[in-house]
Amino acid sequence: MIRFSRPSIYKSPDELRAMVRPGVLTEAALVAVRAALQPGATTGQLDAIAERVIREGGGIPNFQLVPGYRHTLCVSVNDEIVHGIPGDRVVEPGDIVSVDAGAEVDGWNGDSAITVVVPGDADPERARVRAALRDVTERSMWHGIAALASVRHLNEVGAAIEDVVDADGEWGIVEDFTGHGIGRSMHEDPPVFNYRVRGNGPAVKPGLVVAIEPMVTAGSIDGSTDADEWTVRTVDGSDAAHWEHSVAVHEGGIWVLTASDGGASALAPLGVRPVPVA
Repeated sequence: MIRFSRPSIYKSPDELRAMVRPGVLTEAALVAVRAALQPGATTGQLDAIAERVIREGGGIPNFQLVPGYRHTLCVSVNDEIVHGIPGDRVVEPGDIVSVDAGAEVDGWNGDSAITVVVPGDADPERARVRAALRDVTERSMWHGIAALASVRHLNEVGAAIEDVVDADGEWGIVEDFTGHGIGRSMHEDPPVFNYRVRGNGPAVKPGLVVAIEPMVTAGSIDGSTDADEWTVRTVDGSDAAHWEHSVAVHEGGIWVLTASDGGASALAPLGVRPVPVA
């Protein structure tokens, strides 16, 4: 009987080095989009900005390589959890907007997401809740990344994320979507859970590269998919937020590939010093 082996989830040092450039280019696209994410902008305009940055940087928008998807970004607004399709929708004051982007360079991938609360909301309480939702989701991501620097098994990352979210208030962690491995493909094994699960998961050791991406809601964790077959929104209409970074584990430590400083500014308060991929 012929046995087929599964590809290793661990990258070589050369492969880790090859993943630095797509990570930095993904970050550059999101920086440009964040600057343009103001009232009056359309989600399609944001998409065009990201595509220009990625292509001018020598990359390919890897979302466009997903069968059936032709955009550079997913832009999810208010009750949309993930996979919002860019188009004519106008960004309004007070919207909570999650932007997910990815770049491929020389066959290697980066993947990252941010959430922005658009200034100018006329409802102070809504603005406060949306800002709190944005912040707890981002904070839980960074605690998950910080955990990656010291834990022995990957599923411990989800426990760190869940602890932060639960301690902050009555938020919900979406369970239908998880983080993932990343490398030659944008989505690879292993899954990265955002909550406690049974079992240890794979060993955290040099060569592991994962996208850590909590999705948190202000209400129900359940979602439904729109008729466009992409956009996923909360079933109860509650707001959602999404943050993501691609992170490499190597012989020297960890490095956030989709942050130009490797995550140093956010990880320092958590007692973690990222080390560049050498």
